Amino acid sequence: MLRLTGALRAAAVPGLAQAVAVFSFTVALSSQPARCALQRHPSLSNSSGNCWSRLHPVNMFNSYNVKFSHSKALTSPYPGSHVERSQVPEDKVGWLIEWKDYNPVEYTAMSVLAGPSWADPQINDKGFSPKFNERDGEVERKSLNGVYVVENGRPRNPVGRTGLTGRGLLGRWGPNHAADPVVTRWKRDGSGNKIAHPVTGKNILQFVAIKRRDCGEWAIPGGMVDPGEKISTTLKREFGEEALNSLQKSPEEKAELEKQLHKLFSQEHFVVYRGYVDDPRNTDNAWMETEAVNYHDETGETMDNLPLEAGDDAGVVKWIDISEKLKLYASHSYFIKLVTEKRGAHWSEDAGPECHE
Repeated sequence: MLRLTGALRAAAVPGLAQAVAVFSFTVALSSQPARCALQRHPSLSNSSGNCWSRLHPVNMFNSYNVKFSHSKALTSPYPGSHVERSQVPEDKVGWLIEWKDYNPVEYTAMSVLAGPSWADPQINDKGFSPKFNERDGEVERKSLNGVYVVENGRPRNPVGRTGLTGRGLLGRWGPNHAADPVVTRWKRDGSGNKIAHPVTGKNILQFVAIKRRDCGEWAIPGGMVDPGEKISTTLKREFGEEALNSLQKSPEEKAELEKQLHKLFSQEHFVVYRGYVDDPRNTDNAWMETEAVNYHDETGETMDNLPLEAGDDAGVVKWIDISEKLKLYASHSYFIKLVTEKRGAHWSEDAGPECHE
């Protein structure tokens, strides 16, 4: 069940010339399995903590003023480690609540401190002067949720306290951006006619799903946005790597794949979700954000020319019929549901209200 309550407040932030809009909302979520971490970087895909990430099921594209309470971002031990977060009571997550005794644990994984190309240096390293809340060279440090506070040289998690400072397993100080492409088509019979659900009479949608090698769960293919890369490029690249095994293709095959992918990703599409992710890797100074976009192949002809083949982090890839019976991660199921509502497709045999998550 999803419940949103709250009010918009404007709070003057010490040390800043402008007021920052602070949104206080409570999100209650049904208990469901967490999604895998769909990351391409080695430190974000070790087997000890891959099924971490959980996005709140809210259409952020239409609700920019929604802000969430932490759930996964308060869990211990921290993924891939034995580090225990300082406990943060629910009523002290928000930064507006004064808590003089707050004493978070400092932790950044050795794989991040090793200085890979996808990670920032330590905040006090000589020559490192990040430009937070703006485009910093090739690195996007703006948040999808608006301006975030920078305190003592460190960005502050816009949702609130997590009981842990530093970056944990995340490479960037501040927002770490990901992208998730939801590729769909209509289910058709042997004659090419759309197949309707026998109870609702609505046509059935299918989407491309991958089964993760690391945790064995089904997911929407996706991954991290590379420095200097547009979200649209990430969405297309990740789909090619995860669902079409593009990295293993010959130059000629890659050229043909690129042609078909361009056709698919140039079609009409809509943003399903964009914003903050309640992820167990989040810290007070680094957090996940994502943008999920639906690309729909109305005739099915484009995808007919793109044979699915698992690649990169995917163990299996296939078309899956969409319905409420899908055993997906809580957020992914909600994303898929939003797509069915947009497309007027079948979702549930329940004759109740459309939005009843």
